[in-house]
Amino acid sequence: MSINATLLIQIIAFLLLIWFVNKVLWGPLSKLMEDRQKKIADGLSAAEKGKHELELAEQRAKEVLKEAKEQAQNVLSQAEKRGSEIVEDAKIKATEEADRIKASAHAEIEQEVSRAREELRKEVSALVVSGAEKILHKEVDATAHNAMLETLVKAI
Repeated sequence: MSINATLLIQIIAFLLLIWFVNKVLWGPLSKLMEDRQKKIADGLSAAEKGKHELELAEQRAKEVLKEAKEQAQNVLSQAEKRGSEIVEDAKIKATEEADRIKASAHAEIEQEVSRAREELRKEVSALVVSGAEKILHKEVDATAHNAMLETLVKAI
């Protein structure tokens, strides 16, 4: 065999090897590499998207927390305001009740004073009549006694 024939057979064998590697090994391998690159790119894209969504979620959480704090502050201020209103109402009602009790006590005292004066007038008139009887040594009849009582009571 000549060198040319050997060279030609080696060239053909080499070309068959290239074709075989290209068809059987290179195509599926490059497809696997492309698929792997696509999966990696998709994963990176999903990670970037997840990171962005995480940032948005954190911002929303901060906003919700801020709103909750504001609402809590509003509720506290309203509760304090309502508490002070209740205290003021209680003070007003207590003052009114105290005034009512004072007025009632004053009225009761006035009634007692009036009763005491009336009893004193009766006692004084009885004493006056008794003293007058002793001085005059005579009996006063009941009609004269009542008339005299009325006169004395009017005088006092």
